[in-house]
Amino acid sequence: MSDMGFPDSRGGGGGGGRGPQRIDPRDRAQLMESPVRARRVLQLFRPHAGALTIVMVAVVAASGVGLAQPFLLRAIIDDALPHSNNRLLVLAVTGMVAVALFSSVLGVIQTWLATTMGQRVMSRLRADVFAHIQRQSMAFFKSTRSGEITSRLVNDIAGLQSVITSTATSVASNITTAVGTAIAMAILDWRLSLLSLVILPPAIWLTRKVALVRRDITTQRQRTMAELHSQVEESLSVNGAMLTKTLGAGARRQAQFENTSDTLVGLEIRSQLAGQWRMATMQVIFAAIPALIYLAAGFPALTGELTLGTVVAFTALQSQIFRPILGLLNMGAQWVSSMALLSRIFGYLDLPIEVAPPARPIPLDRETVRGEIRFENVSYRYPDGDRDVLTGIDLHLAPGTSLAVVGETGSGKSTLAALLVRLADPTAGRITIDGVDLRDLAPETLARSIGVVTQETYLAHTSIRDNLLQARPDATDDDLWEALRTAQVAQVVESLPDGLDTVVGARGHRFSGGERQRIAVARTLLADPRVLVLDEATSALDNDTEREFQAALDTLAEGRTTLTIAHRLSTVQSADQIIVLDAGHVVERGRHATLVAAGGRYAGLAA
Repeated sequence: MSDMGFPDSRGGGGGGGRGPQRIDPRDRAQLMESPVRARRVLQLFRPHAGALTIVMVAVVAASGVGLAQPFLLRAIIDDALPHSNNRLLVLAVTGMVAVALFSSVLGVIQTWLATTMGQRVMSRLRADVFAHIQRQSMAFFKSTRSGEITSRLVNDIAGLQSVITSTATSVASNITTAVGTAIAMAILDWRLSLLSLVILPPAIWLTRKVALVRRDITTQRQRTMAELHSQVEESLSVNGAMLTKTLGAGARRQAQFENTSDTLVGLEIRSQLAGQWRMATMQVIFAAIPALIYLAAGFPALTGELTLGTVVAFTALQSQIFRPILGLLNMGAQWVSSMALLSRIFGYLDLPIEVAPPARPIPLDRETVRGEIRFENVSYRYPDGDRDVLTGIDLHLAPGTSLAVVGETGSGKSTLAALLVRLADPTAGRITIDGVDLRDLAPETLARSIGVVTQETYLAHTSIRDNLLQARPDATDDDLWEALRTAQVAQVVESLPDGLDTVVGARGHRFSGGERQRIAVARTLLADPRVLVLDEATSALDNDTEREFQAALDTLAEGRTTLTIAHRLSTVQSADQIIVLDAGHVVERGRHATLVAAGGRYAGLAA
């Protein structure tokens, strides 16, 4: 609608990271501002408690069983091979294969259960956020960027995948592996274990340091990529391309795009080099740690008599303890990042519903709706306003009659229409249809009873058929063509190669403004509402197109109770009743001829 909405202010953001990282100050600030209670997080997993328990048992079992490998390896090297003990060799080799097989099967089960559980939790969360946003008033959508809503609904929830599907299992696996490996190392040789305590900390520190550098570069790269996507959307959408051409801003937009693209090139190169440095560092560490163990084993005075099997088994364990410790070090930052995402998502779920559906809606049979509308001492004030936009409005629209609302810009015309279709609720008073307060009707019932045609017609980027079926999904092709003929746009659609299957383009830009509006009239005809709201539906059209479109509107309005918000007074001269609004007050009412003869505010507008 032209201004069927109300200002509001909302904030938000999104983002998260994975891999070795430090806590993002923005994530910490988000959690300080809107902390996430553990109980609320656990509620997400409550329906999947059984699956979560099985996953945790599988993780711990797999990690524990995997620790048997080095001991089996030591038995083969120290006992089975040197003493030609074939029975022990067969048992040890069979055990190694069995351990690998058992761990692999548990890993598949764990992955299947964790992924299934995580995806279902995310799907439920997405659906809940989507449903809650749909219930927000137009004030929310007018004051919140669509890109922010998309980011919250898609990117933020997708960013939770790590914490939902893998963080809990990773913590359990890393703790089990690290503790179990440390115990196994001490059992194999306590002296080598002490040596590892000296070697591992600087090795872990160095690896983490290099990883943090790459993480920071990757974050910059992601932000630059987001900026690049934003420039593409702003410049190459239908409206963006039109604005660029009409402003002659093509060269400037091109320069901005090239600059961002060049920045992305530099970050990509730095990221790849940092990645190579990280891999090189880890390779050196993985080679140096066993080398030092081998060196220590060559000095019996330091380590005592070590068997070859013990050395080989110990180095295998030592390599295993490196990764889980690094993983645990990163869990804190990952957890804070994920909780910050949840905080932003819960922020949307906690938004108050300004126009709430009734707990016990009153049924209204569309077949028997008469379309009698009453405004009873209605006033409205914006949630953050300091004065009423409408004050003490009393109106009565008998079934099948028409009311036109005129007035200067800002007089409250479109706010009156917005209240009738319940895009907001009155601050005082009430609005009824057939004696039932609008606030007592289910949104679906109200939408079936009241249809709207505005100057800003919206058509979805799909076929004409699909756009029309939004109003009545069970309509046949004959019904669609009849509606198009009544709206005087059937010939336009018939001339198209694909007819009803023609894709209308982004926001319907394949058609002219008048054609888009007539298609919208056809859509409203299919819905067949008893009450019709026309909000400055012809104000954006030229005179010839207006005459054609007005004929379609006159057909649409036949037999319906009609509220017309008028910009051009030529469109309302035949209305059964005309009211003039000024600063939210009804200052005149009557028919066209009477108001002109009175020489008041209406006559001044008509002059």
